[in-house]
Amino acid sequence: MLKLFRFLNVYKLAIAIVLLFTFLQTLSELYLPTLMADIVDIGIIQGDVTYIWKIGGFMLLVAAGGTLASVLASYLSSKVSAGFGQTVRKKVFVHVGNFSLQEFDKIGTASLINRTTNDITQVQQVLNMMLRMMVMAPMMCIGGIIMAISKDAQLSWVIVGVIPVLSLAIFAIVAKGMPYFKVMQAKLDRLNLVLREGLSGIRVIRSFNRTDHESKRFEQANEDLTNTAIKVNKIMAAMMPVMMLVMNLATVAIIWFGGIRIDNGDMQVGSLMAFIQYAMQIMFSLIMVSFMIVMIPRAQASAVRINEVLDMEPVIEDPAAPRTSASARGKGVVEFDHVTFSYPGAEKPALSSITFKASPGEVTAIIGGTGSGKSALVSLIPRFYDIESGSVRIDGVDVREMTQEQLRAKIGFVPQKAVLFSGTITDNIKYGKEDATEQEVRHAAEIAQATEFISGMKDGFESMIEQGGNNVSGGQKQRLSIARALVRRPEIYIFDDSFSALDFKTDAKLRAALKQETTASTVIIVAQRVSTIMDADRIIVLDEGEIAGIGTHHELMASNQVYREIVSSQLSEEEIA
Repeated sequence: MLKLFRFLNVYKLAIAIVLLFTFLQTLSELYLPTLMADIVDIGIIQGDVTYIWKIGGFMLLVAAGGTLASVLASYLSSKVSAGFGQTVRKKVFVHVGNFSLQEFDKIGTASLINRTTNDITQVQQVLNMMLRMMVMAPMMCIGGIIMAISKDAQLSWVIVGVIPVLSLAIFAIVAKGMPYFKVMQAKLDRLNLVLREGLSGIRVIRSFNRTDHESKRFEQANEDLTNTAIKVNKIMAAMMPVMMLVMNLATVAIIWFGGIRIDNGDMQVGSLMAFIQYAMQIMFSLIMVSFMIVMIPRAQASAVRINEVLDMEPVIEDPAAPRTSASARGKGVVEFDHVTFSYPGAEKPALSSITFKASPGEVTAIIGGTGSGKSALVSLIPRFYDIESGSVRIDGVDVREMTQEQLRAKIGFVPQKAVLFSGTITDNIKYGKEDATEQEVRHAAEIAQATEFISGMKDGFESMIEQGGNNVSGGQKQRLSIARALVRRPEIYIFDDSFSALDFKTDAKLRAALKQETTASTVIIVAQRVSTIMDADRIIVLDEGEIAGIGTHHELMASNQVYREIVSSQLSEEEIA
């Protein structure tokens, strides 16, 4: 957790002021019992009303000063902890934004969300507590002991006997409860995972009547977390009764032995009253320490998880001395040279010895069976993953020798699963080019065959898209995703099975419009439907991660068995002829 506190450097002055005000508040609380003792021993016993008013007024001033210091310390500590939380959340979010898909696969989206929200909140709360209690508790304990001894050294032996008993009870309870806090964080991750899957996959769940199954999954994860929380809370709940029992027994002992000392003339009534309050302050300081001991391990477990994210170095990094292609804009030649790639932990490569070249003004299509490596291949161009061997070059420059920003600025990528963001249709299309004009947005939508359904919506291009694009169909999502890539006007277009939700008529119109729009760009299309890629200048047939053939439709029909099998499975003999 100390490692995270490096983000507190900007709050040094505020922290110093918090510590100062907490110190003043503690002094105030330690001084009040002595003033009360003086009122009793001098003012009341001697009947000095003037002295009572004088010291009473001074007590009010001390109490008011302590209260003011407490309010200011609470305000500033809350401000510091909230600012710290904001800073760490921003750092985590920005750092995660640099992750490759490999890091996302390793940690998991649900866990990343939990670490960015719940874990940072845990550390933030403990920081707020530490800024106050970390100074107050030891000061109050040590100051209380000194003041109690100054009132009556002999009676202080009661406190000496009580403190080890109270400390031992606190230690035993905390030691038993601490392991459960780490377990709770892992179980909270599991609950978030089940909840996320249940909400994002609600259509599938309902279509297969698996609502009861998902409810049981959630109930199991929820019950597992609840049972662990109940266990730890039962353990920690024992702390307060035990401490109150010890404190009350200590009070009884102080009054008992204090009464004897008063009767013997060794102590005054006011001093005994002050002594009792100092004893309570000492024991309450131990209670504060116990709360910190309870909270710190939980925050430490959260801090470890946050640091895991911050310390995780992305596998894909920008080169120290990036290169740029010497060619003018409008090129975009993509070359794969004996490329081999494996997913992390995979037993065999997803792609083996892939070699081909895609040039501007041409359409290069990639087709193959499920799991043949089509999506893996196109994900290497924008460098979502790094290759094992060989090279992927754009305009003669290896993608690993370019910055990710330079590389991706050349590419208009339409993913296999269309992703839309909450906001207007215009906002979603402008995601591809932030400064796109209204004319560019409308032109991109027209090419993507999206204008017709957009104009049918209530507010046209200003119509709102719900979270996840739930208020538009799959085909409409795909067309808006395509428009988002088109408005960018990149050198390289990558369509990863981006026409699968379109009907044949819309598909044909869209490809015809794209052909006119992308004459100067390199177009790479991944498709399952043969009809989508029959007119491509080059078709690459993948089979189990290897190239089974390259050529035009007619060339492959004549020479490639794998391609013929794909075609015959989709088209009738008349259509093939």
